Amino acid sequence: MTRDQPSVLWRLWLLTAQVIAVTAALLIAWQAFGPAPAAPVQTDVVAVREAPHADASASAPAGKAVASSLEAGFRAAAAKASASVVNIYTRKVPRRPLPAWLQPYGGPDEDAAQGQSSLGSGVVVAAQGLILTNNHVIEGADEIAVMLPGGKVAEARVVGTDPETDLAVLRVEAKGLQPITFADPASVQIGDIVLAVGDPFGVGQTVTQGIVSATGRNRLGINTFENFIQTDAAINPGNSGGALVDAAGHLVGINTAIYSRSGGSQGIGFAIPVSLARQVMEQIVTTGRVSRGWLGVSARDVINETTGDAAGAALVSVQRSGPADRAGLRAGDTVVAINGKAIVDTAALINETAALSPGSKAQFKVLRGRESLEVAVELGRRPIARRQ
Repeated sequence: MTRDQPSVLWRLWLLTAQVIAVTAALLIAWQAFGPAPAAPVQTDVVAVREAPHADASASAPAGKAVASSLEAGFRAAAAKASASVVNIYTRKVPRRPLPAWLQPYGGPDEDAAQGQSSLGSGVVVAAQGLILTNNHVIEGADEIAVMLPGGKVAEARVVGTDPETDLAVLRVEAKGLQPITFADPASVQIGDIVLAVGDPFGVGQTVTQGIVSATGRNRLGINTFENFIQTDAAINPGNSGGALVDAAGHLVGINTAIYSRSGGSQGIGFAIPVSLARQVMEQIVTTGRVSRGWLGVSARDVINETTGDAAGAALVSVQRSGPADRAGLRAGDTVVAINGKAIVDTAALINETAALSPGSKAQFKVLRGRESLEVAVELGRRPIARRQ
């Protein structure tokens, strides 16, 4: 046994060396001829320009800036914003020609043969060709063309839409775009000077001036989710989707609607605030759609009989097997808070629920008769709605 021991060790060493050599050869061959490593998945992200956050202590410099703007006639703000606002032209192709017996006297209807055309405005929000506009500007369109600052026309495609806020995101292939700078949402106050930039009636890019008349306007019946900035800056047909900017040319809202008995501006216009517009835009770009929390109830406002103030949202009905039903909420319950935030009416209930992610859990404070309850609710996904 002692005589054969060196030969056994020698054989073990040779075997180990062979294994190491074979393994190294396999690794080299795999690196040379094996499949390439998978590329990391990239998510489209919107990189927007942001104005500095508002600072209450800096009121004096802000006042000087406004005074300077007044002296300059808002030239700098108008030029800055106009470089980011585009004109949008859409066309709906007729699905089938009119029958002969419906043709007007004298020949085929030229408008019916060519389809319907409309116009609106949009705002460049990112250098990669992203444009923010209203959903109603491009809804149902078969062809969308965008006239960029400088007169160049580019074909646009729809990235995504959100009918419930009346917002849409387009993409164009173009170079040299100048994205607009987003204002700090907290900086928008009643009485602030604002400019509306767009293409009213198709006459060409136009700038009008006014003030912020009100904020937080809702219950207008325009959109499902409403939190409008009201302004007296002249907004007319064709301005939809254009920019409402502050005295520095920063975006504060997307012009959307007017209150009018004549069809023209009567000093009451509405813009979607930049906070809501950005939230919707980022969801559309990253996921292609907007996902909102859903409770599965109908509700009515509760009014405090003593003070006359809104005091919560009473559930009128609860959808069977819906999120509220599964959590144990009942018709007659009054929701007064969600995750510690007061719910004063049905609009607040809808907005706060929709702001939460589907599948997330929220703590609801409800009144059931004289009893106060805390109910954990796992929210569902709000069904996709179509604009009426």
